[in-house]
Amino acid sequence: MQIAIAIAILIVLATLYLAYSYRAPNLSQYDLPRAPLVIEEQEVSDAHNEVVSRIQAFIAASDDKASITIQRQNMEELMESAVPATIMPVDVNGIPGEWVIADGANPGKRLLYLHGGGFRLGSPKSHRHITYELSKRAGVAVLAVDYRMQPEYKTVACHEDARKAYRWVLEHGPNGPEPIESLYIAGDSAGGNLSLSVIAWARDAGVRPAEAVVAFAPVTDLTMTNPSWRSNIPTDPFLGPLITPLSKLPRWVLALVTRNTTGKPINHPEISPLLGNLANLPPTLIQVSRDEVLFDDAQRYANRANHQGSDVELNVWPKLVHVFQAFKELPESGAALQLAADFITAR
Repeated sequence: MQIAIAIAILIVLATLYLAYSYRAPNLSQYDLPRAPLVIEEQEVSDAHNEVVSRIQAFIAASDDKASITIQRQNMEELMESAVPATIMPVDVNGIPGEWVIADGANPGKRLLYLHGGGFRLGSPKSHRHITYELSKRAGVAVLAVDYRMQPEYKTVACHEDARKAYRWVLEHGPNGPEPIESLYIAGDSAGGNLSLSVIAWARDAGVRPAEAVVAFAPVTDLTMTNPSWRSNIPTDPFLGPLITPLSKLPRWVLALVTRNTTGKPINHPEISPLLGNLANLPPTLIQVSRDEVLFDDAQRYANRANHQGSDVELNVWPKLVHVFQAFKELPESGAALQLAADFITAR
């Protein structure tokens, strides 16, 4: 009897410790001000309905039991786009990557692109629509890297590779080792997380800062405590079905489970950049849909960073799917990528 009581006490203490160790601060004060919408909901194109249907079919056909190789192939088939760019495979200090260079792009002006895909899926190939459009519209040479991912590696490996690529691109262009004129960083979703994390690392490590940063619907807080992680599940056809099972877990259980895949506590600033020091960062543009799960991640990051003195601009669209910029058939994609290019070229 005494042994059972002791075990129960230990379980309670362990639960309290986990709940305390992996807690996230209350950042609700950064819910305001709300950024205005770029367009009104009635202005969203009819093509968006077709993209939603494609995504829903992709989700319905997804098989969690399929090999990670098959899952990645399926993701590429959903998002792959043929582009009229020069594609140059490259070894980025041991990391596979590719240069995406549109006609007229300046090899001295380089953009490091970190793709999304939940730290598990995605590749430079799946995100070529975005990388090509940024190269064409901003006149930059884009380096996209195929960083290590789960389940083969933990999330910290993704961050390690992002930092390694950051250092590499400062000294290497499409033509080999050569000085850099301007550095830009961009990424979407999980890649947006890597982008916002790596600029904070560069600041703290004394590494040359980027001239500008663009994050499309970034994950900024993996504790999943921002309200839209739950409230926007019904309105997010891409991430909603994937988040639903996780949203039903107690937060401490979620923290414990994800700790095994991340390699660090999910409230660590490297994993959740919203929770870190956001002062003295490069000018940053964030784009997000008001109706997606990651809306509050974007809104709170922008407000908190601006509060700490950094320059962060937030573009918000109504209704659009997560990382709508990746779907070339959407007029909103072109408009958003042009805003991103304008932000880059202005700096």
